[in-house]
Amino acid sequence: MGSRTVGRGGRLLGGGLLLAAAGCLAGALTACGAGGDHDAATPTASGSGAGSSAAVAARGATIGAPDSACRLPVTFALAKNWKPESTVPGSTGSTGSTGFTGSSGSSATPDDDLAAEIADALLHQGPVTAVCEVDAKPAGHIGFLRVWTGEPGGADARSVLASFVGAEKGTGHATYRAFTTGGLSGTEVEYRVTSEILEDTKTERALAVTTPDGPVVVHLGGLDDEEHRAMLPAYELAKSTLRVTAR
Repeated sequence: MGSRTVGRGGRLLGGGLLLAAAGCLAGALTACGAGGDHDAATPTASGSGAGSSAAVAARGATIGAPDSACRLPVTFALAKNWKPESTVPGSTGSTGSTGFTGSSGSSATPDDDLAAEIADALLHQGPVTAVCEVDAKPAGHIGFLRVWTGEPGGADARSVLASFVGAEKGTGHATYRAFTTGGLSGTEVEYRVTSEILEDTKTERALAVTTPDGPVVVHLGGLDDEEHRAMLPAYELAKSTLRVTAR
């Protein structure tokens, strides 16, 4: 297994076998969190909303353009020292859609093939598929900013985001807010995720926008609430600089 492994809810986790095993078990055994979804009383705009009290991180690279690490329907700025990597098969620096190395070719074993098949399935969450992950470890944090994309269609950002959150086990207490940035209108959500086996509940955030090339979801997790809060400035930077990729 390579340095990137599959964890809870189909998310790719940096680290070794122990972290991967804990993540996979959490995905299989988490119980649904309490609390229903709801919308904020007043829609927010121009980068305000969930996490609006967080500062914006110092700007580093920009991803999304054809010559960037991840080609996306949108572009946005990354926090300084955060490292992007495509999860699309055949992309430069990608280990493939499964997040596994050594699981293809003549040397692959049946166990490798099964693991790759499971991992590939886990990369799909609701209506979207993971296409890029941005590692916070080079900046001193434990977590990722991940980008998911879907096929063009009639679904609005709110419904795409609700389906994304609903496809993850253990979620609850979701609060949705509207936002606008760079000519884009979208929806963001703050929610809690409960892992029964790890006896842990933590906060996660995601936003969704629709583009001519389909919906885009940008998700921020983190090892725990402390790490999540520390990474919020990177999320706010991404949201405030979000633009449709020039054709």
